[in-house]
Amino acid sequence: MKNILNSLSLSIVLGLSLTAASAATLPKAEKLNKQQLQSLIASAKTPAEHERIAQYYEAKAQNDLAQANEHAQMASQFKQNAVTSSPKWSTGTVNHCEYLAQSFTEDAAKMQALAQEHEQMALRAGGR
Repeated sequence: MKNILNSLSLSIVLGLSLTAASAATLPKAEKLNKQQLQSLIASAKTPAEHERIAQYYEAKAQNDLAQANEHAQMASQFKQNAVTSSPKWSTGTVNHCEYLAQSFTEDAAKMQALAQEHEQMALRAGGR
């Protein structure tokens, strides 16, 4: 039992260290709260304003992709461990990480689409 807990603890620590290491290399999204973002979206008229929104969504997409990759890696590591891939633990390890990887990938695609929409809006606003 002690070995199982040690293995599980090591896996969690490894996963958290991967998350922290990759977070330092990601582009940072502009610090906008929900209200600020909604206000900017509602009032955006200039190419610069639409570019600002597009950059915000692009940074969010990159962050989501990084999170998806991290969780996919963790799922792979959990699968290689007999303890964490066992039926008793796989719901909280492998399945959980696979679900998060898929969810973050889908969110990244949505953020990319929003970024592209605002890029197009910036082009149209500049061509008036």
